[in-house]
Amino acid sequence: MSSERTPAVDTRDVGPRIGCDVVNVVDISRSIDLFGRRYLERTFTAHELTTCDGPARDQRLAARFAAKEAVVKVLRPLDSALPWNSIEITRELWGGCGVVLSGEAAKLALAQDLQDFQVSISHEADVAIAMVIATRCDISQKTEGRCHR
Repeated sequence: MSSERTPAVDTRDVGPRIGCDVVNVVDISRSIDLFGRRYLERTFTAHELTTCDGPARDQRLAARFAAKEAVVKVLRPLDSALPWNSIEITRELWGGCGVVLSGEAAKLALAQDLQDFQVSISHEADVAIAMVIATRCDISQKTEGRCHR
């Protein structure tokens, strides 16, 4: 018997999944003021912190936090919270953002056959929003070996 636990998942639904979240920038700013580096390092990856450094840092971090929340809504964990660092919002060469999952988030996506995560983020001075969509690997893709794993 394996000591590795399989994440609990809701397998009743099929088709793509969409998640959306809105974050008040002031909430991120307050968390940074209250908890400093501890908050930043527990919530964001080194790549995210580097990418967001400079002017409008808090707005950029709020947009990434909204994207992480939207990913969680797509993954639908049933029994525990996911570590924020297991969801990374990357800056892509074409100028937009991407999603990279690791650890528990990656295991949950794999268990639910979720792939091809796409994200769109936007922010203003006081609010940030993100939308995420992921598709499912269908049976024909699995048998042809075309699933992203």
